[in-house]
Amino acid sequence: MSELLEKGDLKDSLKKCPEWEIEKNSITRSFEFEEFMDGIDFVNNVGEIAEEAQHYPDITIKYTKVTLKLTTHDVGGVTELDIELAQRVDNLVD
Repeated sequence: MSELLEKGDLKDSLKKCPEWEIEKNSITRSFEFEEFMDGIDFVNNVGEIAEEAQHYPDITIKYTKVTLKLTTHDVGGVTELDIELAQRVDNLVD
């Protein structure tokens, strides 16, 4: 199991994925797409990455906007697993 990142370490780690924001005990990022199905395709790609990592985001879909929320529930906050998954997601769109 990964260890919880302390606030200072979390801020440093987020430099690797600057589009993500700290929200309570998680990190979040929203993505806007041209069409609804573009967002669905993105979610499917995120699903493949998450399955490979065995670490799963909370996903909210609102028409063309997809929001991902990452946290490690076992430790009650953000760990390196979340940062790594955020970076992999970023590679899909950036």
